[in-house]
Amino acid sequence: MKLRTEGCWTALVTPMTDEGVVDMNALSLLVEYQKKYGINGLLAVGTTGESPTLDWDEHLKVIGKVKELSGRTPVMAGTGSNSTRESIRATVEAHDMGVDAALLVDPYYNAPSSTEIRNNYVVPISESTPDIPLVLYVIPGRTGTMLHPVDIALLREQCENVIAIKEATGNIDNMILTRELCGDDLMIVSGDDEITTKIMLDERVRACGAISVMSNIFPEAVSEMINCISEGRTDRALEIQRNLSPMLGSVTVRSHEDTRYGEVEVKFRNPVPVKTLMNILGMPSGQTRAPLGSLTRNALERLMSAARETYNNDPTLFSPIEDFFGVDAEERLNDPRYTDGQFHDAY
Repeated sequence: MKLRTEGCWTALVTPMTDEGVVDMNALSLLVEYQKKYGINGLLAVGTTGESPTLDWDEHLKVIGKVKELSGRTPVMAGTGSNSTRESIRATVEAHDMGVDAALLVDPYYNAPSSTEIRNNYVVPISESTPDIPLVLYVIPGRTGTMLHPVDIALLREQCENVIAIKEATGNIDNMILTRELCGDDLMIVSGDDEITTKIMLDERVRACGAISVMSNIFPEAVSEMINCISEGRTDRALEIQRNLSPMLGSVTVRSHEDTRYGEVEVKFRNPVPVKTLMNILGMPSGQTRAPLGSLTRNALERLMSAARETYNNDPTLFSPIEDFFGVDAEERLNDPRYTDGQFHDAY
């Protein structure tokens, strides 16, 4: 398999109209933005692209549109699910569209064991589409299950097209074991923006890049950060990481809300924060689909505080947004007009 997953790949959001319809015109604009500012690859219809709530036709249309617009930029399609039959169909159809790779998330909710994921999910998909590179996506915090390093190693022996793993366990020891068992042939890609530099610089892990959420907003900066590590310019990479840190830590936003029954913690997961900030910055992201919704007022203020801190760290991080979308980032981050309609009072 020739495809390489080094560098920064963007897990694209799926933009929506006010009526909740996939906005293909906005998607075209966002793809062009990514291409202009140096992204290495595009992931269509991953979790960030709201795959759980897109119907089958929408899945295919988004994947096809991203592939059509991608030019020479590689495209990965999110084709994993909690049904092997459905994932086989998705992977076959994505392959027929000419995508360069498929991303297989661990089957969620029905939560098979690691050996079942290997034998009853990845192997059948691999056998159905042996010519398309497969990237395994391990994110137990969302799926309730986990493909273990030993089964990944066995898959590498059984399936030549399993080329990489998107690592989102947050467990460094697990990543080290994966590297030890699978050797250097398996590409480990960060699935957690906040620790990308850490696992790329860790010689025991040797991650080669990231499938990033925040590169939806900062493709140039995240790409430069990752490329600097690959080129040995560690000081510059860490400087970018420090400046972006408030945003890299805002893929998920938590807030504490007072109710008449006491205080509760509310956790807003990807893609709610990133789509919210994109809207505020004048990027055509649109709403999320139910059951996802909008941030609370407190959560929005946490997100905006992180964005303002990032701007104060280095205003040039926002220059691509300003240039491409014709906006004033500082104004949008500080004028309350732009946050109207981007939050709700939950309690």
